[in-house]
Amino acid sequence: MQELFNTTCQECSRLITERYSTSFSMGIRAFDKSIRMPIYAIYGFVRFADEIVDTFHGYPKAELLERFRQDTYTAIQEGISLNPVLHAFQEVVHRYGIEQELIDAFLESMEMDLHHNFYGSELYEKYIYGSAEVVGLMCLRVFCDGDRALFDHLKSPARSLGAAFQKINFLRDLKSDFDDRGRVYFPGVDFTHFTQEDKEKIETDIKKDFDDAYLGIVQLPKSARFGVYLAYVYYLNLFKKIRRTAAAKVKEQRIRVHDGKKIYLLCSSALRMSLNML
Repeated sequence: MQELFNTTCQECSRLITERYSTSFSMGIRAFDKSIRMPIYAIYGFVRFADEIVDTFHGYPKAELLERFRQDTYTAIQEGISLNPVLHAFQEVVHRYGIEQELIDAFLESMEMDLHHNFYGSELYEKYIYGSAEVVGLMCLRVFCDGDRALFDHLKSPARSLGAAFQKINFLRDLKSDFDDRGRVYFPGVDFTHFTQEDKEKIETDIKKDFDDAYLGIVQLPKSARFGVYLAYVYYLNLFKKIRRTAAAKVKEQRIRVHDGKKIYLLCSSALRMSLNML
């Protein structure tokens, strides 16, 4: 019966991923079957924490996040939880040796969203690390499956990819972050006077992250390489679309990649993979 409970909890995290992100869901389905469920579990964990601070308006967010934090620690310590998301996550933590420091940094960044609407450079870098880079490192633990040398070799590119994804999210969601939550993440950026120069400076930073990340993607184990590459291609396509869009429009409209384009990117990426052209 324990196995049935474990499987049901894993399926809950898979459902959460599919409901919240078509891009990541398609990327995960491109992984080898052996690592799909662990990545779903990581996504379910980070998604629920993010939901607390972003959408639970009218509820005591700080109390809910602190309860989620303590429940996470208890689940890891005891090796079980009746919260299916936390039970699935703690299994992955134990199996792949995900460090407590990564979990702490992630939850600290989520807490920052409760107290900060504007970010200076130091706070911004800390937030990017905790909210995105450590998620990349958690996933890398799964991809490397105990190969410490490979993990250490790919740590920097994994962090760069997480940072690129997060910064693109910030650009894509510039309007909703400001209108709905009063937030502007980019240091020195005034939403009411968001200029083309501001946008291009941010894009230069993102391009460097993408370039650094690609060098690591092509060195990933085969079980993970195509799935990560696919997520990279989706976000790179979104990034290119944002770069072609004027700052004034980015400020007023959420730029997205349509599902038809995603299917095309899936097929073209699969072809490149099959021809060993990554």
